[in-house]
Amino acid sequence: ALPAAAHDPGDVVTPHFEKAIPNIPGKTLTALIVDYPPGGASVPHTHAKSSFIFAYVLSGEIVSKVNDGPTQTYRAGESWYEPPASKHLVSRNASQTKPAKLLAVFVADTDEKELTTPIK
Repeated sequence: ALPAAAHDPGDVVTPHFEKAIPNIPGKTLTALIVDYPPGGASVPHTHAKSSFIFAYVLSGEIVSKVNDGPTQTYRAGESWYEPPASKHLVSRNASQTKPAKLLAVFVADTDEKELTTPIK
C-alpha cells in the first residue's frame, strides 16, 4: 500500500507509483500527484529523514519554499529537489483562478511509511 500524505483540503494527493529499487536495497521510489485547486496550499510539513525528493510542475504555477532557501515560483515544465529531512514551509498554487498540479517523486528508506508530516 502507498503511504498517506499529511495534507489539508487545500491540496489533493494521489498515489501514482511505488516500487522497491532492486539495485539499491532498502530504498523505494514513490511518485505522488499533488493537485492544487485555485488558491490551494499544503500545510507546512517535513519529509522523511531518508527521503530525497524531485518535484516537477505538470500544470499551472507552484510557489515553494524549502528550508532556508528563497520562496520561488515554478511554472509547468520546471522542477526542484528537496534534500533528505527538508522542511517544506511553502507549497501552494500561485493562482487564485486556475488549478495547478505537480509530480513529487520520493526515494526513501522502504521502512519509512510517513513520507510527509505536518509541522506543529
